Amino acid sequence: MSTLPRAIIHRKKVDAVQRFHPWIFSGAIAKMQGEVQDGDLVEAYSEDGKFLAIGLWGMGSIAIKVLSFQPIESMQSLIRDRILQAFMLRQQLGLMDNAETNCYRLINSEGDGLAGLIIDVYGDTAVLQCHSLGTYRYRQDIAATLKDVYGDRLLAVYDKSSATLSRKSQAQSQDGLLLGEKSDDYAEVLEYGHRFIVDWEKGQKTGFFLDQRENRQLFGKYAAGKKVLNTFCYSGGFSVYAVASGAKEVHSIDSSAKAMEWTDRNIAANFDQARQAIHTSFTGDVFDFLKQCDRDYDAIVLDPPAFAKSLSARHSAMQAYRRLNLQAMSKLKSGGLLFTFSCSQVVNVENFTGAVTAAAIESGRNIKVLHHLTHPADHPTSIFHPEGAYLKGLVLSVV
Repeated sequence: MSTLPRAIIHRKKVDAVQRFHPWIFSGAIAKMQGEVQDGDLVEAYSEDGKFLAIGLWGMGSIAIKVLSFQPIESMQSLIRDRILQAFMLRQQLGLMDNAETNCYRLINSEGDGLAGLIIDVYGDTAVLQCHSLGTYRYRQDIAATLKDVYGDRLLAVYDKSSATLSRKSQAQSQDGLLLGEKSDDYAEVLEYGHRFIVDWEKGQKTGFFLDQRENRQLFGKYAAGKKVLNTFCYSGGFSVYAVASGAKEVHSIDSSAKAMEWTDRNIAANFDQARQAIHTSFTGDVFDFLKQCDRDYDAIVLDPPAFAKSLSARHSAMQAYRRLNLQAMSKLKSGGLLFTFSCSQVVNVENFTGAVTAAAIESGRNIKVLHHLTHPADHPTSIFHPEGAYLKGLVLSVV
């Protein structure tokens, strides 16, 4: 018989668990049986004693992040099963042994049944980020399983969890190698044949925004012969695709000087001096840049960081999206294209579309939707967890 702490779920809240939603909120718990600490495994039961789920306890409003709706043999066996399933899915997607693309997401948290865990693969190195103390406790098991599954394909596993754990848990964490020996904390990887230098130690997230891969490729198809502006460019992903496609002129801007160094480095890694000459980097505030720049762009990318990380910030985020999109619309030539995104999980598709629509109305221009965009297939979401679909994008024709 299990000796794990038990969360007894209120009878009016059981339906959500039985519909396989992977979050159990603190308000759904009628009572606890046994002592529980942050990060502990805990089982959820109905008031009439029926097993519902097992997951990791957290101290926030999401009390339990569910790992399984069936009893499990052990965390180690669950980790192995989920990583194997994820590995086979990426094989099915054609991402293993791909000559053109050797960077992809292997574990996408709830989407791959390992809530609180992100694993991105860059060539022969896997970089993991744990978003909960419970997941972090199993990092060595995760690293060992990755090596077992990948074999000689994987040389190193790097843990970059310190920034994603709670402030209380950060004191218990330190980024670094869990497996292997690597002299450098970066790698040159391929995405659709384009070279990108990924710095997982100093870069944002795990080092690169893999979720924009297919959207970057789509942008490249539109950018030929155009004057392009890539805002919040980070390491210049959209800019590289634009230059490669034969854009006439490419401008990249980010507020981070380090990001602009990475952008220039990626441009240099892909193109000779003649092609590099069509690209210009700017370091500064995007809103200020859009106020002052010329109104002659053929295509603009808006890929800002999350404007809202909590529900309380959603209203102000909506206003920021409206202002940003309105500014960009005013800088496009007639017939220009706007690739606009939101990565804020608390801003859903309807919220984001509403903010962009408000900007379109205020702009007074004729605007058509050409594409609805999201993250690629190696960032799967559970059909029972719509909150997992965090990346939203629109491609607009602005006349």
